[in-house]
Amino acid sequence: MPTTLGALRSLAMTPSLASVGFAARGFPVEETAATRRLEAIPQAVVCGFEWAIDARTLWEVERRLDLVEPEMRGFAYEGATMAYTIRDAMAGGRGTRARDLLRGPAQPHVFLTYIGIGFAMARLPRPLWARVLPDLTGTPYYPTMSWLAVDGLGFDRAYFDTDRWVARRQRPRPYPWQGHAGYFPRAFDQGIGRALWFINGGRPGAVADAVERFEPDRHGDLWSGVGLAATFAGGCDCEELVALRRFAGSHVADLGQGAVFAAKARDFSGFVPVHTEQAAGILAGLPVAAASALADEVTSDGPDEQDLPRYETWRARLRAALSRRAAPLPG
Repeated sequence: MPTTLGALRSLAMTPSLASVGFAARGFPVEETAATRRLEAIPQAVVCGFEWAIDARTLWEVERRLDLVEPEMRGFAYEGATMAYTIRDAMAGGRGTRARDLLRGPAQPHVFLTYIGIGFAMARLPRPLWARVLPDLTGTPYYPTMSWLAVDGLGFDRAYFDTDRWVARRQRPRPYPWQGHAGYFPRAFDQGIGRALWFINGGRPGAVADAVERFEPDRHGDLWSGVGLAATFAGGCDCEELVALRRFAGSHVADLGQGAVFAAKARDFSGFVPVHTEQAAGILAGLPVAAASALADEVTSDGPDEQDLPRYETWRARLRAALSRRAAPLPG
């Protein structure tokens, strides 16, 4: 049974399944089997959040999350990470729930759990952001991929405050995440790009139009987010993926880089849905296994550079590798 404090906390902080749906958010999305599948993703996040916001033990959360189908399980772990990050923050930064989750059962979903930290950041006062990232020394991709937390923050803000961040295209205030305040808006834009995929129901033309309305210097990061979302979440068929790649134009390497990150994340989780294999082949020109291997091959092992984090060095190496391959479009 939930505690009284926990029940009040859950009631105050947990969004309803309906409130994260496309209709409730006012997104211009026609209901189809594909869009219903996309819509189920934020709902899986909500379920993970609900299960973890008042759970007594990590064991209980893990057992619940194991009941979620493999394709959606990572999204539920996003929500659980969001909940544990908030609970740790409410404990004055002394909690270890998020650390134990990310060092334990959430490790296969590490890419998505960082995004869950970003969802928590969207609901926490900015002064607490310095304490949201637990010490994960020794775990894969730490701290390089922690920039996905900023990506998650950008996604959340675009999804839930669409007028400000998408219609009016505001830019976020820099924040010294991992010591790189200047890169913060770029990682934030990568999350906005992922959100554009959902906001427009995975329709390539509408997504491309949405990207085009942003200032040109933001297009590369937005297209990277689009590629990640289209490959990891799905939402369109092969013909539409070909169209999406054409729409990306000069940013096709950015689109492909996002697709490679998604392929790596799915491969690392141990479950690769058909749509991810298709999207990786079309958007990055590589099957998932090869895309995952390429991500490891070009990873940046050195320290952060003076102006850019190691995360961006990794992304740049991927873009360069994909540009050299330059697989022709089908047809």
